[in-house]
Amino acid sequence: MESIFHEKQEGSLCAQHCLNNLLQGEYFTPVDLSSIAHQLDEEERMRMAEGGMASEEYRTFLQQPSGNMDDSGFFSIQVISNALGVWGLELILFNSREYQTLMINPIGEKAFICNYKEHWFTIRKLGQQWFNLNSLLTGPELISDTYLALFLAQLQQEGYSIFVIRGNLPECEAEQILGLMKVQQQQRPRLIGEDEAQSSSGQSGRSVAEGQAETAMAVEDEVVDEDEEELKKALLLSKQDMEVEDEEADLRRAIQLSMQGSVMSNAASETKVVKAGGQTSGSSAGPGGRQSEALTAEELRRRRQAYFDRQSQQPPTVPLQAEGKLTCSKSSEASTEASPQSKPSQ
Repeated sequence: MESIFHEKQEGSLCAQHCLNNLLQGEYFTPVDLSSIAHQLDEEERMRMAEGGMASEEYRTFLQQPSGNMDDSGFFSIQVISNALGVWGLELILFNSREYQTLMINPIGEKAFICNYKEHWFTIRKLGQQWFNLNSLLTGPELISDTYLALFLAQLQQEGYSIFVIRGNLPECEAEQILGLMKVQQQQRPRLIGEDEAQSSSGQSGRSVAEGQAETAMAVEDEVVDEDEEELKKALLLSKQDMEVEDEEADLRRAIQLSMQGSVMSNAASETKVVKAGGQTSGSSAGPGGRQSEALTAEELRRRRQAYFDRQSQQPPTVPLQAEGKLTCSKSSEASTEASPQSKPSQ
């Protein structure tokens, strides 16, 4: 970062600082820019004189102050354009419809200069990184590639005129060093005299530029806040989806357990009926060809009780073999009671 040339604000010479920060050196002084402004004024005067030095338009032109500079140190875009022309550099209006239709990615450019209400500042690419070289900042401000497009869009919305720099910029130390490495900035630069910014708002262009710098920082903070907010929303939606999936899984498990419980209950009922009557009543055909439903626990209890009551009423002298036959016969009767249409067991 120390290798980057950054000329800080003095008076209202922001045009001079803008040019020098762009070219990365003390290439222009106020005297140089004043000479260019006077030359432009003279060229304009000569063109007006062609219409007649006695004309009302010519006399009015002579009474008007210069449109290329003023006593505060302001210089027009014509002065800046002529100054850059010395280095073979050209200005293209970034805001123009012709340039916007080209759909050129700003990252592919080399530098921009921006103007709003008599304040000029430079945004330049050094190595593979972009820097805001506003003279109102205490130092260069690192700008990410993503934030560059957002920053330029925000400046356009605020009414800034943005110019693309085309041509070969002079070689500089920062370009060579940053071409070999990338820098990281832990803390953003502050505004010069930030505590006194409000009291000095009367100076030409200063208060507007300070507001621009604050807005630029606020925009990046807003982008970070929006990213965090989007992340929170995504996590919340993901959590809700997981809860819905959990509820659906619980429901499926409950249905499965319920079905398993019903099957086990039916199987147990059928087993008890087989032991009691010799055949499953669930397999007996009912009226209309439908299978009869499984016996409930209460019905099974009543039938087993009736069976034991009948057993207790038989004479004790019945042989074991006959008792076995009788048991089988009684089981058939129980089975017949469970399914009236079924034949007794043989």
